[in-house]
Amino acid sequence: MLREVRACRLCEPHLPLGPKPVLSAARSARLLIVGQAPGTRVHETGIPWNDPSGDRLRDWLQVDRDIFYDASRIAIVPMGFCYPGRGKGGDLPPRPECAPTWHQRLLDHLPNIQLTLLIGQYAQRYYLPHWYGSITENVRHYADAIPSGYFPLPHPSPRNTLWIQRRPWFDEKVVPALRQQVHKVLQEPAHR
Repeated sequence: MLREVRACRLCEPHLPLGPKPVLSAARSARLLIVGQAPGTRVHETGIPWNDPSGDRLRDWLQVDRDIFYDASRIAIVPMGFCYPGRGKGGDLPPRPECAPTWHQRLLDHLPNIQLTLLIGQYAQRYYLPHWYGSITENVRHYADAIPSGYFPLPHPSPRNTLWIQRRPWFDEKVVPALRQQVHKVLQEPAHR
Protein backbone atom coordinates (compact mmCIF):
# COMPACT_ATOMS: atom_id res chain seq x y z
CA MET A 1 0.00 0.00 0.00
CA LEU A 2 2.76 2.48 0.93
CA ARG A 3 4.61 1.73 -2.32
CA GLU A 4 1.42 2.46 -4.24
CA VAL A 5 0.89 5.78 -2.42
CA ARG A 6 4.52 6.80 -2.87
CA ALA A 7 4.20 6.13 -6.61
CA CYS A 8 1.11 8.36 -6.92
CA ARG A 9 1.24 10.98 -9.65
CA LEU A 10 -2.41 12.09 -9.46
CA CYS A 11 -1.63 15.77 -8.79
CA GLU A 12 1.61 16.01 -10.75
CA PRO A 13 0.48 18.83 -13.08
CA HIS A 14 -0.33 21.01 -10.04
CA LEU A 15 2.82 20.44 -7.96
CA PRO A 16 5.58 23.05 -8.41
CA LEU A 17 8.31 20.74 -7.06
CA GLY A 18 6.83 17.57 -8.55
CA PRO A 19 5.29 14.60 -6.75
CA LYS A 20 7.06 13.23 -3.69
CA PRO A 21 4.48 11.72 -1.32
CA VAL A 22 5.66 11.92 2.28
CA LEU A 23 4.00 9.67 4.87
CA SER A 24 4.89 7.01 7.40
CA ALA A 25 2.80 4.08 8.63
CA ALA A 26 2.84 0.49 9.78
CA ARG A 27 -0.02 -1.89 10.53
CA SER A 28 0.87 -1.93 14.25
CA ALA A 29 0.67 1.87 14.70
CA ARG A 30 -1.67 3.00 17.48
CA LEU A 31 -1.45 6.77 17.03
CA LEU A 32 -2.27 8.53 13.76
CA ILE A 33 -1.20 12.08 13.01
CA VAL A 34 -3.16 13.77 10.23
CA GLY A 35 -1.66 17.11 9.30
CA GLN A 36 -1.92 19.32 6.24
CA ALA A 37 0.81 18.77 3.63
CA PRO A 38 4.60 18.76 3.55
CA GLY A 39 6.46 22.05 3.44
CA THR A 40 9.58 22.58 1.35
CA ARG A 41 11.97 21.23 3.99
CA VAL A 42 9.91 18.05 4.42
CA HIS A 43 9.68 17.73 0.64
CA GLU A 44 13.47 17.99 0.37
CA THR A 45 14.24 15.48 3.13
CA GLY A 46 11.27 13.12 2.68
CA ILE A 47 10.88 13.04 6.48
CA PRO A 48 7.46 14.12 7.81
CA TRP A 49 7.38 16.96 10.35
CA ASN A 50 11.14 17.49 9.90
CA ASP A 51 10.94 21.23 10.54
CA PRO A 52 10.21 23.73 13.34
CA SER A 53 6.52 22.73 13.27
CA GLY A 54 7.56 19.14 13.96
CA ASP A 55 9.78 20.27 16.82
CA ARG A 56 6.84 22.04 18.45
CA LEU A 57 4.51 19.09 17.80
CA ARG A 58 6.96 16.66 19.43
CA ASP A 59 7.18 19.03 22.40
CA TRP A 60 3.39 19.11 22.70
CA LEU A 61 3.30 15.30 22.59
CA GLN A 62 6.31 14.98 24.88
CA VAL A 63 7.88 12.33 22.62
CA ASP A 64 11.39 12.25 21.22
CA ARG A 65 12.31 11.81 17.56
CA ASP A 66 12.94 8.06 17.99
CA ILE A 67 9.39 7.44 19.18
CA PHE A 68 7.86 9.99 16.79
CA TYR A 69 9.46 8.36 13.75
CA ASP A 70 8.78 4.78 14.85
CA ALA A 71 6.17 3.87 12.25
CA SER A 72 5.26 0.76 14.23
CA ARG A 73 3.86 3.12 16.89
CA ILE A 74 2.93 6.35 15.11
CA ALA A 75 1.48 6.68 11.61
CA ILE A 76 1.81 10.04 9.85
CA VAL A 77 -0.67 10.55 7.03
CA PRO A 78 -1.18 14.16 5.90
CA MET A 79 -4.26 15.41 4.07
CA GLY A 80 -2.02 16.03 1.06
CA PHE A 81 1.07 13.87 0.61
CA CYS A 82 3.04 16.28 -1.59
CA TYR A 83 4.19 19.88 -1.25
CA PRO A 84 1.32 21.91 -2.79
CA GLY A 85 3.22 25.11 -3.54
CA ARG A 86 3.27 28.59 -2.09
CA GLY A 87 0.45 31.13 -1.87
CA LYS A 88 0.23 34.70 -0.57
CA GLY A 89 0.05 33.81 3.13
CA GLY A 90 2.18 30.67 3.15
CA ASP A 91 1.89 27.22 1.66
CA LEU A 92 -1.17 26.42 -0.41
CA PRO A 93 -3.84 24.07 0.99
CA PRO A 94 -3.36 20.33 0.54
CA ARG A 95 -4.41 19.09 -2.87
CA PRO A 96 -8.09 18.07 -2.68
CA GLU A 97 -7.59 14.78 -4.56
CA CYS A 98 -5.30 13.19 -2.01
CA ALA A 99 -7.42 12.39 1.05
CA PRO A 100 -10.49 11.07 -0.83
CA THR A 101 -8.26 8.90 -3.01
CA TRP A 102 -6.00 7.43 -0.33
CA HIS A 103 -7.07 7.94 3.28
CA GLN A 104 -9.69 5.24 3.68
CA ARG A 105 -7.54 2.72 1.84
CA LEU A 106 -4.66 3.51 4.21
CA LEU A 107 -6.89 3.42 7.30
CA ASP A 108 -8.08 -0.04 6.25
CA HIS A 109 -4.45 -1.13 6.72
CA LEU A 110 -4.14 0.54 10.15
CA PRO A 111 -6.48 -1.51 12.36
CA ASN A 112 -4.77 -0.63 15.65
CA ILE A 113 -5.22 3.15 15.57
CA GLN A 114 -6.68 4.24 18.89
CA LEU A 115 -6.23 8.00 18.64
CA THR A 116 -6.03 10.34 15.66
CA LEU A 117 -4.54 13.81 16.05
CA LEU A 118 -6.27 16.19 13.66
CA ILE A 119 -3.88 19.05 13.06
CA GLY A 120 -5.34 22.13 11.42
CA GLN A 121 -8.58 22.94 9.68
CA TYR A 122 -8.26 20.60 6.70
CA ALA A 123 -7.93 17.46 8.82
CA GLN A 124 -10.62 18.63 11.23
CA ARG A 125 -13.13 19.49 8.52
CA TYR A 126 -12.53 16.12 6.87
CA TYR A 127 -12.66 13.92 9.97
CA LEU A 128 -14.51 15.54 12.83
CA PRO A 129 -18.09 14.37 13.18
CA HIS A 130 -18.95 17.79 14.62
CA TRP A 131 -17.33 21.03 13.46
CA TYR A 132 -17.59 23.90 15.93
CA GLY A 133 -16.99 26.53 13.27
CA SER A 134 -13.35 27.37 13.98
CA ILE A 135 -10.05 25.80 14.95
CA THR A 136 -10.23 27.65 18.25
CA GLU A 137 -13.61 26.16 19.16
CA ASN A 138 -12.64 22.68 17.96
CA VAL A 139 -9.51 22.76 20.12
CA ARG A 140 -11.38 24.26 23.06
CA HIS A 141 -13.87 21.34 22.84
CA TYR A 142 -11.17 18.68 22.34
CA ALA A 143 -12.74 16.47 25.02
CA ASP A 144 -15.90 16.12 22.90
CA ALA A 145 -13.84 14.48 20.14
CA ILE A 146 -11.88 12.01 22.30
CA PRO A 147 -14.72 9.43 22.55
CA SER A 148 -14.70 9.29 18.72
CA GLY A 149 -10.95 8.68 18.78
CA TYR A 150 -9.93 12.17 17.66
CA PHE A 151 -7.96 15.02 19.21
CA PRO A 152 -8.13 18.37 17.34
CA LEU A 153 -5.08 20.62 17.45
CA PRO A 154 -3.97 23.89 15.88
CA HIS A 155 -1.10 23.67 13.46
CA PRO A 156 2.18 23.83 15.43
CA SER A 157 3.73 26.20 12.88
CA PRO A 158 5.75 29.12 14.22
CA ARG A 159 3.18 31.26 12.36
CA ASN A 160 0.66 30.19 15.03
CA THR A 161 2.75 31.41 17.99
CA LEU A 162 0.44 34.41 18.47
CA TRP A 163 -2.63 32.13 18.40
CA ILE A 164 -1.09 30.05 21.18
CA GLN A 165 0.01 33.07 23.23
CA ARG A 166 -3.50 34.56 23.08
CA ARG A 167 -5.05 31.33 24.34
CA PRO A 168 -3.27 30.39 27.58
CA TRP A 169 -5.85 27.64 28.14
CA PHE A 170 -4.18 25.72 25.29
CA ASP A 171 -0.90 25.23 27.19
CA GLU A 172 -2.64 24.97 30.56
CA LYS A 173 -5.35 22.43 29.71
CA VAL A 174 -5.11 21.05 26.18
CA VAL A 175 -1.41 20.16 26.04
CA PRO A 176 -1.46 18.19 29.34
CA ALA A 177 -4.60 16.32 28.19
CA LEU A 178 -2.97 15.64 24.83
CA ARG A 179 0.15 14.24 26.48
CA GLN A 180 -1.94 12.02 28.73
CA GLN A 181 -3.92 10.62 25.79
CA VAL A 182 -0.83 10.09 23.61
CA HIS A 183 1.19 8.39 26.34
CA LYS A 184 -1.73 6.16 27.24
CA VAL A 185 -2.13 5.05 23.61
CA LEU A 186 1.58 4.51 23.04
CA GLN A 187 1.95 2.43 26.21
CA GLU A 188 -1.04 0.15 25.57
CA PRO A 189 -0.38 -2.97 23.52
CA ALA A 190 -2.04 -3.21 20.13
CA HIS A 191 -5.38 -5.01 20.43
CA ARG A 192 -6.00 -6.27 16.89
